[in-house]
Amino acid sequence: MSVSSLDRAIGLFGISLAAFVSNAAATDTGVLYTADNASSGNHIQVIKRSGGALSFGPAYATGGLGLGSAQGLPSQGSVLLSPDGRWLFVCNAGSDEISVFETIPGGELQLTDKVGSGGKHPLSLAFNGNLLYVLNAGGYVGDSDNVTAFHFGCGNLTMLPDSSRTVGIGANAGMTGPAQVSFGRGGDTLVVTERGLNAPTNTMIDTWVLDHDGMATNHQVFSSGAGGNFGFAVGRGNRLFVSEAAGGMMNASAVSSYVLSDAGHLTVIDSSVSTKQTAACWLVLSSDGRFLYTANAGSASLSAFRVQPSGSLSLLDASGVSATTGAHPADMTFSHDGHRLFSLNNGDGTISGFMVKSNGELGADSSLSGLPNTSAGLAGW
Repeated sequence: MSVSSLDRAIGLFGISLAAFVSNAAATDTGVLYTADNASSGNHIQVIKRSGGALSFGPAYATGGLGLGSAQGLPSQGSVLLSPDGRWLFVCNAGSDEISVFETIPGGELQLTDKVGSGGKHPLSLAFNGNLLYVLNAGGYVGDSDNVTAFHFGCGNLTMLPDSSRTVGIGANAGMTGPAQVSFGRGGDTLVVTERGLNAPTNTMIDTWVLDHDGMATNHQVFSSGAGGNFGFAVGRGNRLFVSEAAGGMMNASAVSSYVLSDAGHLTVIDSSVSTKQTAACWLVLSSDGRFLYTANAGSASLSAFRVQPSGSLSLLDASGVSATTGAHPADMTFSHDGHRLFSLNNGDGTISGFMVKSNGELGADSSLSGLPNTSAGLAGW
């Protein structure tokens, strides 16, 4: 059908083609959130999206402190949006606190709570139902790495008594350089990846089973492939996909896939499938579970993988470069409809946006500059 024919057809329903397109574009709006991680006072920066165009909105103080470290935090998930988009949770790694915001239509935020994180250096969050888990990387500052649980209700967090659990085992217990915490499918298990403080090419994955009160039990640890575990995502069939930064060795990073059982056991599906890139740290999974993407901090690129129904993996692009980004791509997030993917590049203070095609390929789209290189975390709607 030609444009003019389409215009006449739409006109039968009382609207013009121009109005039809305008109305469709108006629904393709959203918002991104990132933290500036400033040591003088942490803030959430609101970034508004209209189609492929990004623009700065207001910034909101979290009431806590960031670390002020260049290239953000060594973690995934330090800024987390609830599945319904109503609540935003933020790590204040410099003051050992978690802040909670209620999101307001139009991109505004209202601070509703701020609590101690249950440890030192909180840097990753996991949320399911009314349960929030915080990953504290206290081993960096002479304390201990742990996970701590909170009950969430009406905009407020309440720590569950005696819920803190040490990350790691043996000589490395509490000194693992943890990167991310998240729930298994269904929320009955908890997973933490270890980057490794002393041996980043020989690191572990921790799992726990959660009881009916949300308390972590049955702690287990498992070896990974290339090592330097970082970001991960859990997909259909409780399959776990983990990026492996391999200590930042040139073109040595990889992705591994596992089955996560209800008992917290990991079984390897595909071990260390190469990205052919450097320092694959952050990882996200498409909402339909068919594709995953790594942000390769050392290569300023994104790698796309096809995920087979079995959970096995294959690169979409033989070179491992599915898209190029700004310097040091870090956290990633999708738009709420899954049609756009964004990466925070805190090496040069930019955000890169991409259209996600039906075959998983990425098309360059929007971009934004002017963020501080201390920025950490990215959540979107």
